[in-house]
Amino acid sequence: MAIQLPQFSLFGLTLHPAVHWYGVMYLLGFGLAWWLGRRRIRAGRLPSVDETGFGDLMFYGMLGVILGGRLGYILFYDLPAYIAQPLQVFKIWEGGMSFHGGLLGVCVATWWWARRRKLHFFDAIDFVAPLVPPGLGLGRLGNFINGELWGKYTEGGWGVVFPHAEATLAGLSPAQLQAQLASGALDRYARHPSPLYQALLEGVVLFAALWWYSRRPRPRYAVAGVFAVLYGVFRFAVEFVRVPDPQLGYLAFGWLTMGQLLSLPLVAVGLFWLWLSRRSPTLQPQPATAAKD
Repeated sequence: MAIQLPQFSLFGLTLHPAVHWYGVMYLLGFGLAWWLGRRRIRAGRLPSVDETGFGDLMFYGMLGVILGGRLGYILFYDLPAYIAQPLQVFKIWEGGMSFHGGLLGVCVATWWWARRRKLHFFDAIDFVAPLVPPGLGLGRLGNFINGELWGKYTEGGWGVVFPHAEATLAGLSPAQLQAQLASGALDRYARHPSPLYQALLEGVVLFAALWWYSRRPRPRYAVAGVFAVLYGVFRFAVEFVRVPDPQLGYLAFGWLTMGQLLSLPLVAVGLFWLWLSRRSPTLQPQPATAAKD
């Protein structure tokens, strides 16, 4: 069993818990998406688009993630609170982002970019899909470092103590927490490290699957379909060991969460896209030297 401390040191500098590490991780995720996308552009995986055009797509995509993620969280998870205090909408530093909202934001941004360039929307979405998982995985790692989105209690030796989740641990210093951990007093507080589960599934596994699957040209809709199905299944599964959002709780049956409810349509849409891909054309790569913006 391990303990998730409320503050960390980096290169000898103690970092305050108010530092939102998932923001840093998102920047790293955008950087990785930029690097991976440039590789795919140079390989001609999105013909008629050069690196400058891809840069425009990245800019619109970042706006889509931020605006869509924020609005999605408000609409799906905490609308009454934001109606009561509208100015809370702008306090992004206090947290509150939704993957499903961010996904819709990216889709809208990509549609706008593709429309301006007279490209098929799903050719662009199929290109973007493999670039997304690294950011998802890093974002979940940021959640873990921040001590957020903790899991349910577990008897397993892999359990993690989240001090922010336990009122009885509030105010204890890192040294006090470590002393109690060593004595076994914190065993009953061990929880599933659900952000790490999501980082592994949504980040590492999803990226490996999509990058391998998209190594060679696939029919239109196929790559996006695989992304939607796998993410939806992974998210639905991890929600069983994750504590639901306190303002919502379980929505039905004593186990259905908002994350699961939003993931079900994603799986259905992904399966529909895979069905469409059976009779859809395949976009063939063009050498980078032939690509034009």
